[in-house]
Amino acid sequence: MKYFWLLLLTYSLQVSAVDVVIHNLDSLTTKGQKTVATWINQSLTKTQNTLGPLQQSTLPIYLKPQYFAFEPVPWASVKRDNPDGLELHIDRYASLNAFTKDWTLYHELSHLYLPLLPYSGFWLSEGFASYMQNVIMRDSGVISQAQFVLRLNAGFERARLQTKTKQQPLNKLSSDMWKQRAQQRVYWTGAAFFAEADLALQKQGKSVATVIKQYQKCCRTARASAKTLIKDLDKLSRSSIFTTLYAQYNTRIDFPVITKTQLNSL
Repeated sequence: MKYFWLLLLTYSLQVSAVDVVIHNLDSLTTKGQKTVATWINQSLTKTQNTLGPLQQSTLPIYLKPQYFAFEPVPWASVKRDNPDGLELHIDRYASLNAFTKDWTLYHELSHLYLPLLPYSGFWLSEGFASYMQNVIMRDSGVISQAQFVLRLNAGFERARLQTKTKQQPLNKLSSDMWKQRAQQRVYWTGAAFFAEADLALQKQGKSVATVIKQYQKCCRTARASAKTLIKDLDKLSRSSIFTTLYAQYNTRIDFPVITKTQLNSL
């Protein structure tokens, strides 16, 4: 059984309507249904407040409620289709507060703002989602600026540690990260790429989020190559920031130096 929730989201003078189709919601109690629907509604609102209106009229969400779970959302993924959707494995007993503080849904929703990239470019898509989950949570007050810095720095430290044993060029490792269990290096090196892009864009009075908002309106496609995405972002930002960083990151075998002071300035 499917439940349809029409979410009307206001951005200054703009109103964006996304028809969210939640599958398997009726497997939860009445209270659980309200909790999960509210959580999804609020999370989408927070995501769109940062990244702009989602450019699809319908968002299917497939719930996989668990009876035993150690966290609110043990696992989730994007289901690329027409339209794109999400699969969420959830703790059926989690509270709204627990769901809200969990980063997973913000991460998966962020994925929907970029096209599907080849495996060699997954460091970009996973890096974008890993970085943006924290930006969205910070922007919406779920976490503080201090927590934002700590979370990013912790992710970077995990990537630095894994880089010692996973030293292949980033694009090569990205294609083989599941087999090599190299997600920490791939995800958080990609997040560092977008943090560096944000630092550079700040000097022009812009941000990654503002560029992505423009990207949704003009250029978002279902699939794209990494180079096409990078060229589009440079064109929209009227800079060479993304191309320059991509040349540094795509085949890099080390982890960049990004300080807490720099992160705090974001």
